[in-house]
Amino acid sequence: MPTYTDHHGPEGLLVRGTILVVPGRGETRATYARLGARLAADAYRVRVIDPPALDADDPAGSLTELEARLARAVEDTASQDGVVRPVVLVGADSGAVALAALLGGSRTPAAWWPNAVVLAGLPGPSAKTGAVGATWDAELDVRTACPTHRGRLTEDPEVRRGSLDAALPDVLLSAAYDSESPLPTLLLVGDSDPLADDEALARLAKSLPLARLSVVHGAHHDVLNDLQHRSVAAEVVGFLEALRGDLRPLISVRSSAW
Repeated sequence: MPTYTDHHGPEGLLVRGTILVVPGRGETRATYARLGARLAADAYRVRVIDPPALDADDPAGSLTELEARLARAVEDTASQDGVVRPVVLVGADSGAVALAALLGGSRTPAAWWPNAVVLAGLPGPSAKTGAVGATWDAELDVRTACPTHRGRLTEDPEVRRGSLDAALPDVLLSAAYDSESPLPTLLLVGDSDPLADDEALARLAKSLPLARLSVVHGAHHDVLNDLQHRSVAAEVVGFLEALRGDLRPLISVRSSAW
């Protein structure tokens, strides 16, 4: 069985970078088919791996296992010219928690180490179980207002319903929000996400040396897949393109009536 799903860009175009997507609680690789296809259309190599298994009894081991999977997934994208950089990790929900904890800790960067990271729908450090609701419809309401995304989640037999209410290890949440990662970091949050902690996210963004906090108006917890997914993908692509130019924006608005 493959442990990842690949999305390739249009034939004949040079690959502009390598993106690894790490899903969150209850999600599957298929959850990110739409995002993967959209980013791949802009000539990025996109690989979606399985969600991390975060063990509250062995959080360090959970990160070690994830690091090994990420290393293999990155290295396996290499052609005869090597891995195409920049390498960017995109994490959602518990995937974002795990990446923030992994990259912001004291681990020594390895050869595969990413050039940047996108953290989407990072749950708040004070998020409690029971906040999502007991029914599938209640969970969907927390996740998204997008009818297409709601349908795909509902129709995917591998989506684990109720998982969004599972507690995350406190030590990993603390590590995520205490991150000292020097990597360029794009934080994405929906302003209608009941699992987000706006104050904690603002503090995290200010504490990191190269962070950008982007708030998506009207978006829920699944900020990468909600109604605003086109604009969110554009924000991610803008970040990817800025990475190629030392984080200098390619476009600035000199005058606008809106």
